[in-house]
Amino acid sequence: MTLLLSITLGLIPLLGIAWAISKGAIATVDGLFMSLILLTLSGILLLNAVLDVKKRLRPKNAPPAQKPS
Repeated sequence: MTLLLSITLGLIPLLGIAWAISKGAIATVDGLFMSLILLTLSGILLLNAVLDVKKRLRPKNAPPAQKPS
């Protein structure tokens, strides 16, 4: 459930960037900052999805990591 939500909410900001490009708002300072904020939101949410997939694919019976001495 969390994985699907992260992917969905990660793709929505990319649609906002596409909208800004199509309207020509990306050329203004406001449009640039909006695209940076949307890219950051999308990156965080999609990184969460990637880490969740990695955690699900990890073998359950893997030995615990050893502490360095």
